[in-house]
Amino acid sequence: MASKTANHNGFPWTQVIGFLLSIALTFLAVWWGLYTNLPYNTIVILVFVLAVLQAAIQLFMFMHVTEGEGKWQVGKMLSSAFIAFVIVAGSVWVLTSMH
Repeated sequence: MASKTANHNGFPWTQVIGFLLSIALTFLAVWWGLYTNLPYNTIVILVFVLAVLQAAIQLFMFMHVTEGEGKWQVGKMLSSAFIAFVIVAGSVWVLTSMH
């Protein structure tokens, strides 16, 4: 129990590193989208990959995914990832099939 309380009294390095990584990934996505001559499909794939990385960083560094009750935590994460995938894939499908 002492290790948990000692961790909360110090400087929040995990949150600072997570914030800096999130900002860096956001700027990298903007740079790829605005200032490179890559094909549109490549830019979309790269931005989606960076978005997944940023979501993972935020889950582990801000939302404390590793803390919890084992399998319930994994089930919640899988179901929320499925819902997010359905929303994003459905949005992309609807927007690309419009004329």
